[in-house]
Amino acid sequence: MGAKLAVSLEVQIEMRLPDYTLSVAFQAGDARLSILGPSAAGKTMTLRAIAGLERPSRGRIVLNRRVLFDSERGIDVAARHRRVAILFQHYALFPHMTVAANILFGLHDLPQAERVARLERIVSHTHLDGLQNRFPRELSGGEQQRVALARALVTEPEALLLDEPLAALDTHLRAQIEYELLQTFQTYRGATLLVTHNIAEAYRLGENLLVLCKGRIAAFGPKKDVFTHPASLEVARLTGCKNFSRARAVGPHEIEALDWGCHLRTVQEVPAVAAGGKLRAGIRAHHISFVEAKATEAPSGVSADVAPPENTLPAWLVRSSEAPFGVTLYFRLQGASEGSAEYHLQAEISQSDWRRMQDHPQPWRVSLPAGSVFVMAE
Repeated sequence: MGAKLAVSLEVQIEMRLPDYTLSVAFQAGDARLSILGPSAAGKTMTLRAIAGLERPSRGRIVLNRRVLFDSERGIDVAARHRRVAILFQHYALFPHMTVAANILFGLHDLPQAERVARLERIVSHTHLDGLQNRFPRELSGGEQQRVALARALVTEPEALLLDEPLAALDTHLRAQIEYELLQTFQTYRGATLLVTHNIAEAYRLGENLLVLCKGRIAAFGPKKDVFTHPASLEVARLTGCKNFSRARAVGPHEIEALDWGCHLRTVQEVPAVAAGGKLRAGIRAHHISFVEAKATEAPSGVSADVAPPENTLPAWLVRSSEAPFGVTLYFRLQGASEGSAEYHLQAEISQSDWRRMQDHPQPWRVSLPAGSVFVMAE
């Protein structure tokens, strides 16, 4: 028996849309791919083109060596024959059909015994036992989502496309359904593409990340690489970074952060720029720490006055913003006048750290770890 072929989805398409032309080229395999971007970036349209629900202006789509679309050769396989399942944000369940009928909708051509066997397997796998005879209106949002997922998987598709699968759920259900999706992904053996505009969701559910902006690929690769070393200022912003400064190279691993008024060491080698080119430095809010908050935890009799970490600077709090489980601190390094609303950086810390440090005299000592400072050429 021959070895199983690796999962392979190749997409290279162009599609004229009202505000821009969608133009993307990428490959996906066994590793789950999250597609991240703002609204109207082309994320959903990309999924619809792969599924055969929209026809690209030109290009080629190949799934496991089967050509689904090729504009030059005049190939455009009908959606029902592509073996591609798409799960929509609002599930699109048929309200007049039971759970069982919804799940079996795409299996009319199979013998009855096979349909029953598949239904039993997928109902068990998606934890829908006992709900087969209910109608969508009798289900919770999480149950409706599982029915839609079961309907997508029961056809045994070679590619599974999910369009904002958690967006329609209440907050308290998202963690549960996200966990169930991850469990499903562990056993599914096809290409999996997940569209979202939620940064944390894209990171947790995907292994690779494709960032779209106005129909163009701004970044593509392993998620950790995209987050740790953003390819551009645009990608850094789209992946949630909020701290940026104009920068000047001082050495291979040192920059002057012009807007922050300080020199910083970097683990990343500072990229070269062409004549007239510019550098930008950035650091994510949750990578910033405060040395004083940790120093106060030194055991009795042990001096907390130890050498500070690299890139430790004095900081003055401008304002704070509390959330249920964390606090955002806006602070200046220098230059802003006393009482000014101007700030240089923002940091995310826990409520417990905030309680420990909020009454400490200022300036505090803020640490911008060298391994977390990234530098981009504009």
